[in-house]
Amino acid sequence: MGLGIAQKIIKAHLLEGKMEKGETIGIRIDQTLTQDATGTMVYLEFMALGAKRVKTQLSVSYVDHNTLQTTFRNADDHLFLQTAASKFGVYFSRPGNGICHQVHLERFGVPGKTLLGSDSHTPTQGGLGMLAIGAGGLDVALAMAGEPFYLKMPEIIKVELKGRLQPFVAAKDVILELLRRLSVKGGVGKIFEYTGEGVKSLSVPERATITNMGAELGATTSIFPSDENTYRFLKAQKRERDFSPLQPDPDAAYDDVIEINLSELVPLIAKPHMPDNVVPVSELEGTKVHQVAIGSCTNSSLKDIMTVAHMLKNQRVHPSVSAALVPGSRQILKEISKNGALEILVSAGVRILESACGPCIGMGFAPPSKGISLRTFNRNFLGRSGTKDAGIYLASPETAAAAIITGEITDPRKLGIEPYIFELPEEFAIDDQMILPPSPLPETVEIRMGPNIKPFPENEPLGEKIKGEVLIKVKDDITTDHILRGGAEVLPLRSNIPEISKYTFSVIDPDFYRRAKEKGGGFIVGGENYGQGSSREHAAIAPMYLGIKAVLAKSFSRIHLANLVNFGILPLVFENKEDYDRIEQQDVLEIDTSGIDRLDIKVKNLTKNFEIKVKPLLDKRGIEIMKKGGVLPYVREKQREERHG
Repeated sequence: MGLGIAQKIIKAHLLEGKMEKGETIGIRIDQTLTQDATGTMVYLEFMALGAKRVKTQLSVSYVDHNTLQTTFRNADDHLFLQTAASKFGVYFSRPGNGICHQVHLERFGVPGKTLLGSDSHTPTQGGLGMLAIGAGGLDVALAMAGEPFYLKMPEIIKVELKGRLQPFVAAKDVILELLRRLSVKGGVGKIFEYTGEGVKSLSVPERATITNMGAELGATTSIFPSDENTYRFLKAQKRERDFSPLQPDPDAAYDDVIEINLSELVPLIAKPHMPDNVVPVSELEGTKVHQVAIGSCTNSSLKDIMTVAHMLKNQRVHPSVSAALVPGSRQILKEISKNGALEILVSAGVRILESACGPCIGMGFAPPSKGISLRTFNRNFLGRSGTKDAGIYLASPETAAAAIITGEITDPRKLGIEPYIFELPEEFAIDDQMILPPSPLPETVEIRMGPNIKPFPENEPLGEKIKGEVLIKVKDDITTDHILRGGAEVLPLRSNIPEISKYTFSVIDPDFYRRAKEKGGGFIVGGENYGQGSSREHAAIAPMYLGIKAVLAKSFSRIHLANLVNFGILPLVFENKEDYDRIEQQDVLEIDTSGIDRLDIKVKNLTKNFEIKVKPLLDKRGIEIMKKGGVLPYVREKQREERHG
């Protein structure tokens, strides 16, 4: 029986385990990427491991999140990242060079390679045929130090694309259609592999839009073949040497098949406050819009921006709308400066923002109170924009441009504008001067650490009995934005766990921090898909710092589950989901972990005097990690044994 694309890459990189669904496997990582919101912690962790130089083929440190420098904090972090990269053998993409996923696609992504990134949208590189996976920062630090990356062998889902997209229907509508069908939980434990005749009609930027937002399905990753379109993109980047063809075998077996006829898709839009709250644009036509934002790692490619410029030629931004555009990289900004698109956008009244994540992570351009903001981004979680009572809608650049013109949600097919046909440049405006190579003399480099960078906190080994209060009980689909939000106020504290921990659960329970400190820690009770969204490990580190010993939930998202284990927080699922309803906030629980080797853990509700059955989501490695209090002490001990063994 033949292999699919993902299986071929996994097989070529398999270091431990069997390539059987549900089995724990360890794979070799070729490349890593970090960004500044998560990267500061990654390099602190790398240093805590005692590592001296990265062992990957390529590692890149990007600055694209915390570029708003209102105090010394972000600037200090950037200097720390630059000096750490230089010393440890990492390339450094300076502030202003662009969004990590867009720049990596342009300058570093290689078909058939593995990539691990401390950002949940790392699967963007699947548009190039990479096996690219988002992970917590500690997993990335371990990969940089030469350790395998461990995960459960995912199910492989074949997504067969037929037909071709009609005018003003975009790649964004493909992934919105999948979210509409499957929900934000529908991809957990799965890899989505795109095949079929429809694939040939999609350019690399369009494929990258789809793989990028596959993260919103909860997917491990998404991947496209490497074909003639891939070659053309790499050749235009003067990187044709990095091309290699990659296709599934004709008799490749898949765990499931989903068919999408591209010709039948219509413009779609996600309503607040979840990316899977998807309806046709036609259902919301006439809804007044206060703000439109175009960009993010999902939709800031040259194709996206040229499409918007085409639609806005000889047009004006509607008087009731504030419109902004974020070029995904400095390369793209130079392209639109050269070809006249920037002039069109500026003349229309569009605000041009820095090539960075910006408003997608709540870093500027917040909507007005109770405003409607239409964005080409990937997430519309409550409060993520910086305005808690705003309504955030997600749509394609075509639908966003239509709203800029009309001042309301409008089906772009009804504007009477001629369709735009994008042509890939023969050669992009390549300029890598803002990507700094590591120092050839690392021993001469001094790592600069500002006063906001605090030592990396570590957990204690797991005791045989844990007793504490349920500090908070939350519902389904709680995101890492709910657990520890982003935004201009909080993101500069990513390298200062004592300070950032004060914002834990502040979006939904401003009193949580005080309660956790007063009680000396305790437990969290969650619903389905607990911890979905961003890969930010701070949503595990801050609770650990506050004394959280276990999370009891109906189910967990993949990355957050791994982060909890990495930091020694016990992840438990209810064997009987109805038991979720029997536990309330303030109940005192006692958890007996003495049988952890047998995965036999008992939970007693001391307040109400009953016991419930739970299942610890741990494999053999996870059990040993929990006993040690986290993956750092586990790996350090393993390395000591190897040195003396």
